[in-house]
Amino acid sequence: MFPLKDTEMGASTFFASALPHDVCGSNGLPLTPNSIKILGRFQILKTITHPRLCQYVDITRGKHERLVVAAEHCEKSLEDLLRETKPVSPSRILSIAYEVLQGLQYMNKHGMVHRALAPCNVLLDRKGHVKLAKFGLYHMTAQGVDVDFPIGYPSYLAPEVIAQGIAKPSDHTQCEKPLPSGPKSDVWSLGIILFELCMGRKLFQSLEIAERLKFVIMLGCVDDVVTVLAEEHGCLDIIKDLSENITALLKKCLTFQPSKRPTPEELLHDSLFSEVSLVYPPFHKPAGLFSSSPRCANLTLPEDISQLCKDEDGDYLAERSIEEVYYLWCLAGGDLEKELVNKEIIRSKPPICTLPNFLLEDGESFGQGRDRSSLLDDTTVTLSLCQLRNRLKDVGGEAFYPLLEDDQSTLPHSNSSNELSAAASLPLIIRERDTEYQLNRIILFDRLLKAYPYKKNQIWKEARVDIPPLLRGITWAALLGVEGAIQAKYDAIDKDTPIPTDRQIEVDIPRCHQYDELLSSPEGHAKFRRVLKAWVVSHPDLVYWQGLDSLCAPFLYLNFNNEALAYACMSAFIPKYLYNFFLKDNSHVIQ
Repeated sequence: MFPLKDTEMGASTFFASALPHDVCGSNGLPLTPNSIKILGRFQILKTITHPRLCQYVDITRGKHERLVVAAEHCEKSLEDLLRETKPVSPSRILSIAYEVLQGLQYMNKHGMVHRALAPCNVLLDRKGHVKLAKFGLYHMTAQGVDVDFPIGYPSYLAPEVIAQGIAKPSDHTQCEKPLPSGPKSDVWSLGIILFELCMGRKLFQSLEIAERLKFVIMLGCVDDVVTVLAEEHGCLDIIKDLSENITALLKKCLTFQPSKRPTPEELLHDSLFSEVSLVYPPFHKPAGLFSSSPRCANLTLPEDISQLCKDEDGDYLAERSIEEVYYLWCLAGGDLEKELVNKEIIRSKPPICTLPNFLLEDGESFGQGRDRSSLLDDTTVTLSLCQLRNRLKDVGGEAFYPLLEDDQSTLPHSNSSNELSAAASLPLIIRERDTEYQLNRIILFDRLLKAYPYKKNQIWKEARVDIPPLLRGITWAALLGVEGAIQAKYDAIDKDTPIPTDRQIEVDIPRCHQYDELLSSPEGHAKFRRVLKAWVVSHPDLVYWQGLDSLCAPFLYLNFNNEALAYACMSAFIPKYLYNFFLKDNSHVIQ
């Protein structure tokens, strides 16, 4: 994940749709709550890292199918530019459009569509660069199927989205889904946003929601959408004075027919952005620890090396990844629901106020329906880091950059400070909840793991003291000696062809893993099946015994977004600690 740097962290909330309690699935088990399905789908969003996207960090389940999402956040957005009620300069509009398209293109590459693109979700960091917020809501809710509110803003919905309407399957056991929106629907939304920036104010403000939707649909009857929009809002002179590049961009984005509208990928490579694109170097995702390519392949250093050593404000915490800062924030007493309660985003009602007014003998109730306006709150609450910074105020700058030497006496856990050495002798459960101690251990292990396998012996030595829970998955992989291009090996295994073991795996997974929300989600079940099947197929001399799924569970839980690493860890663990246990005849091993 990227460092916190020019952004902050925020929390928002919404409700999943509730399922009936008296309906079972095809396997005879109760239906999986929609909030757990969303929890499982959310996990992949944590791996989508790009400078133009707000990084997702965590999701928690609350009462009554409430979900609270923690993600990267910026205080400013395009809403602030529109509040100034003056047109934005053409060069700035082209830069904003290009940066938004960069984010959309990266999402599309990962099979995702924003669908809720609007000025309030196009954030601006402290340097004025774009970051798209709430880009994962459409994905995590299964294209809106698992929630009772529409995803998107009426003024910015594409015509094809409005024409399709909102259809939900009435039978919860069916898998019918509405046709999902495609990448081109986001291009229309971007066109409306850019039009508003050119005008310096919002569109359709005098129209009711139904009239807005009808107006957009009726645009299919006109030849020039941009001109009609300008005439309707009395800004034809402003639009006529725009440069050719901006006018061409608006017309391409606001093409009514989706078949003729370009995708974000096509727009990015359009000659309109020939000059703007030179300012933005191509984005390369940093190579992972277990990757076939060198981890320093795309490393760039400034021409003046002294720039790396500049300490402008001494905010070392901002240099840490968002994932680490959030983890430490939680250790320092941070609570997502509490933050939302304090800002009155979550309001509790006395139970007497939620009872129905009239109840029949057969259980049908009339009266107080659920307030639908509370199903999605568009507000994002900024998470204050004051308490965390206060807890870490005595941590010196040198603690953030430990020297890795073979002489272990210089490492932070031993004698770097009296408090840390005292903390190292405390019980493990206390050490794992100590903010300052965990900061030092996370930084140390992060540095050691980046030097793996060169620093493998030091990782072993430090692991005997303790392993920071945040880095447990990848540390276990290092301790088990996992190396090389594990993803390529995992992908090469046939996980699709039916085998005799499939039946037993299908029975064991839903039956044995209801204890954990993540592992009991449909995403968790699918990953279990693939990892277990990969192990069975790649070890023809061994067999699947009941209990192998329980052995797989901790590795999958710690590496939920990296099936290849979960498989590699399990494959390394079994011959080392359960040698011959999974033979067809393992009676001599058990005895």
